[in-house]
Amino acid sequence: MIEKQPSCDDVSEPALLPVTEARRRLFDSIEAITQDECIPLSGSLHRVLSVDVVSPMDVPLQANSAMDGYAIHHSSIPPVGEANLSVIGTAWAGQPCELAVTTGQAVRIFTGAIMPTGTDTVVIQEHVRGGSDKIDIDSDVAVGRNVRLAGEDVTQGQVVLCKGRQLQAADVGVLASLGIHTVNVFRRLKVAFFTTGDELQSLDEQVAGETLAPGMLFDSNRYTLAALLQGLGVETIDLGIVRDNENDTREALERAAAKADVVITSGGVSAGEADYVTRVFHELGDVSFWKLAIRPGRPLAYGSLRGATFFGLPGNPVAVMVTFLEFVQPALRYLGGMSEVQPMAIPARCLSNLRKSPGRVEYQRGIMAVDDSGQLVVQSTGKQGAGRLSSMSMANCLIVIDSEVDGVQPGDTVAVQPFHGLLPG
Repeated sequence: MIEKQPSCDDVSEPALLPVTEARRRLFDSIEAITQDECIPLSGSLHRVLSVDVVSPMDVPLQANSAMDGYAIHHSSIPPVGEANLSVIGTAWAGQPCELAVTTGQAVRIFTGAIMPTGTDTVVIQEHVRGGSDKIDIDSDVAVGRNVRLAGEDVTQGQVVLCKGRQLQAADVGVLASLGIHTVNVFRRLKVAFFTTGDELQSLDEQVAGETLAPGMLFDSNRYTLAALLQGLGVETIDLGIVRDNENDTREALERAAAKADVVITSGGVSAGEADYVTRVFHELGDVSFWKLAIRPGRPLAYGSLRGATFFGLPGNPVAVMVTFLEFVQPALRYLGGMSEVQPMAIPARCLSNLRKSPGRVEYQRGIMAVDDSGQLVVQSTGKQGAGRLSSMSMANCLIVIDSEVDGVQPGDTVAVQPFHGLLPG
């Protein structure tokens, strides 16, 4: 009988490192960058704050009207019935009314206009009778209604955004509303990456109309990695394709480590004769882990390489994306100074029968949506082979099935990690 070596086909392999232990080793061994820079607010989207942002002012700066209507003092509201008020002026946004208002008086006011002296309530125009120089209001008017108070949104001295936050569009808007035109952010991480394999054909070298030679494949993994990295706002160094040669692999790894904070490779990390990344990394680097109890993505190498953080990803396209999303992306976020780094896991009702054996954590591709009852549901994209990159394109989430789970039945609750927006039900 043939003595079989451990492989990706094994249901359980005791030597494989559990996911929880791999994550612990990963985050115990890396430190966030500390170098920062001051940049214009206009270029700050998706950058990470290196200091807390404190508001220099109240927002709004003065009390103003939230609606078009009439500004009054609450003493003008009749206890019962109606009251007739004199309209003594108009307040526009950007053009305050300088008149002081007393009981029995009103000022025509528009949304955003500063509340005139002596007023504390706005009666919307739909709730008054008359206009011009006289209006009638009734006892249904609520004291203080339709007024935005000074500092209602943000108060002077308040921490509005914390260090480690990756700035989103609303954050940029908040900072602009405070008159802040520059922000301190961490410098961008430098990430070098390349793919390996004699069978790879680069699109850059493809002649229009030329067909692939027998046994050759288009290099999709390098484009996938470039796109994933672009979404993280890092500075990328694309080192192309490295052929299955030990000297070329060593030179590429050394060059990458000299240029970048993080080095990412795809392919060459299994135990085959042509898996030179594994061989050279064990020679040059400090290996933290190599084989994990996950599917897909068992041959994932991680450690340090000449001062750079190193990730050796598998060659299978789906395994590249899964290991990137589960390990590389959180690490890059952490290294880049972000405070929230781990992927979000939310419960959903599974609509599919998912085959799985205990022994490894599995990340299956899923399509999640909100059903007619408002519940989050998820279904499989179908066959889950690690080479089916189209299944990742169809998916908008990963279905995470714990190591000890022996399959999933329709109706079971599963954890999903979204990586696209929700699709309609």
